[in-house]
Amino acid sequence: SAPQSNPFGLSVGPQVYSDNAYEEKGENARLSSFVGALALTDLVKTTLGPKGMDKILQSQSGSITVTNDGATILQSLVIDNPAAKLLIELSKAQDEAVGDGTTSVCVLAGELLRQAEALIDVERLHPGVIISGFRIAAKAALDELEGLARLPEGEAQLRERLLNIARTTLSSKVLSQAKDHFAEIAVNAVLRLKGSTNLDHIQIIKKGGGSLKDSVLEEGFILEKSLGVGQPKRIENARIVVANTPMDTDKVKIYGASVKVDSLVKSAAIEAAERDKMLQKCERILAHGCNVFINRQLIYNRPEQFFTERGVMAIEHADFDGVERLALVSGADILSTFDDPASATLGTAALVEEAMIGEDTVIRFSGCAKREACTVVLRAANNQILDEAERSLHDALCVLSQTVPDPRFVHGGGAAELAMSVAVDKIAASTPGKAALAVEAFARALRGLPRVIAENGGLDAAEIVAAMRSAHQAGDHTAGIDIVKGEVGDMEKLGITESFKLKSQMVRSAAEAAEMIVRVDDIIKAAPRKREDPHPH
Repeated sequence: SAPQSNPFGLSVGPQVYSDNAYEEKGENARLSSFVGALALTDLVKTTLGPKGMDKILQSQSGSITVTNDGATILQSLVIDNPAAKLLIELSKAQDEAVGDGTTSVCVLAGELLRQAEALIDVERLHPGVIISGFRIAAKAALDELEGLARLPEGEAQLRERLLNIARTTLSSKVLSQAKDHFAEIAVNAVLRLKGSTNLDHIQIIKKGGGSLKDSVLEEGFILEKSLGVGQPKRIENARIVVANTPMDTDKVKIYGASVKVDSLVKSAAIEAAERDKMLQKCERILAHGCNVFINRQLIYNRPEQFFTERGVMAIEHADFDGVERLALVSGADILSTFDDPASATLGTAALVEEAMIGEDTVIRFSGCAKREACTVVLRAANNQILDEAERSLHDALCVLSQTVPDPRFVHGGGAAELAMSVAVDKIAASTPGKAALAVEAFARALRGLPRVIAENGGLDAAEIVAAMRSAHQAGDHTAGIDIVKGEVGDMEKLGITESFKLKSQMVRSAAEAAEMIVRVDDIIKAAPRKREDPHPH
C-alpha cells in the first residue's frame, strides 16, 4: 500500500501533545493493556483456593503484611499500567459489594483477557465481535447460575447453609485450621443482625497471646479502656451519657491572652472560678440521671473525683470509633452540651463491668439497647496472624450478611464455573458468525478457575477439569474438586457451598472489566508534572 503522507504535505507531522506526553496506539496499546493485566492476574492467582499461597508485602517503612486476600494484595501495589489499575479497581468493587471473591474476580478477568488476546492475534477477530460474544456468553452463564441457585428450606437449613458458606470462605484463609469454630462465631454474629447488613454492630478486638481457637464471641460491646481510681467496677441497669466535650478546664487556660494580677490571691480566685465552672458542668451532666459517663476527650482529676464521689462510672478518652459504635449499640445520642436533659437520649445496658481479656483490662457492656451488638475477641500468637485473621473473618461476615437477605446458594469447588461453562458451550453451538468463537473462549475462561484451584493444590489440573466437564455434561452439577482427596467429589455431600450473590457479582464484574480493556486501542499518558526548582537563583 502507498505510504501515508503527513497532513498538510509537511515532512514532519504537527505536534499535538505537549512535550514528554506519551501515546501508544493500536496493537502496542492493546499489548500493553493485556500484558499489564495478565501480569497482575498471574501475581494473585497462586493465592486462589484452599491450598493457595500467601504473599509477604513490605511497605517503605519496613512494616510487613502476610496475606492471601486478593483485595489487600492489589491495593498494596504501586502500579503504572492503566489496565492493571482497572483490575485493582475491580477487586475493590467486589470487596465493597460482597466482601469476598476478590481473587476469583481478578483471575476470571485475566483468563478472559488471555482468551481475547488469542482471538485477536490468532483468529484476527475485531474487538467489537469479541465483546458481543462475551456479552452473549455472560448472559448465558448468569442464566445458568440462576437455574442452579437453590433456597434453603426453613431456619435450620438456612443456618446449616450459612455455616457451609462460612467454612468455604474461611477454608482458603489463615483461619482454615479452625474454620468450624470461626464459622460458628461468624454465623452467630450475623444472625444477631436480623437481616441487617450494617456490620458496625459487630466489633472485632485483637489480643495477642493464646491460639486462634481461644477466640470467642461476646454478647454486647467491649471498650478497650480502664476505669478511674476508686470508681465502681460494676453497674447494673446502666443509664449511659455518651459525650464529646472538654472536661479539662479546671485550670487557667486562656489562649492568646495574658492575665496580669498583683497578688497570688487573685490568681487563686481565677482558678477557683474555673473550678466552679467545671463543677457546675458536672452537675448539669448528673442532672440527666446517668450512672455511666463516657467522654471522647480527657476527664481531668477534679471532675473524675466529682463523679467517683457520687458513684458514677466515668470513662475518658474513648476514641472516636468507640464513642460512635457505643452510641449506636446503646441507643444514646452523642452530647456536647448539657443544658436540656429532657431532650437528650441516654443509652441503656443491663450491665457495665470491668473484665480481663488476656492480660488487658477492658469494660464490657452487656444487654445493650440494640440486641444486635456483639464483639468478636480474636486471639493469636503474633500481630501478623491477628491482622490476617481479622481480614479473613471480615470477609466471612460480609458474605454472610449479604447472603441472609438473599439466601440463595450454589455449589463451590469449581462446580458452578463448570456448570456455567457447559451452558455457554451449548449457546456457542447455536451462535451464528465469528461471535461463536468468543462465546467458546468465555467458556474456556470459566474452566480456567477450577484449573487454577487444582494447580494450586498440586493436582493434575487437566485430568480433573476434564473429569468434571464430562460429569457436568451428563447433568451432575454437584461435581467439583475435592482438594483433600485430589479427585472429583460431590460438593453437596462435602458441604462446599458459596453465595449466589458472590458468584453472580464475580461473573458480571469480570466480564465488564475484560470488555473495557479489550475495547482499548489508544493509551495517552500526560506529561509528568515538572518539579519546581526550590533554588531558582
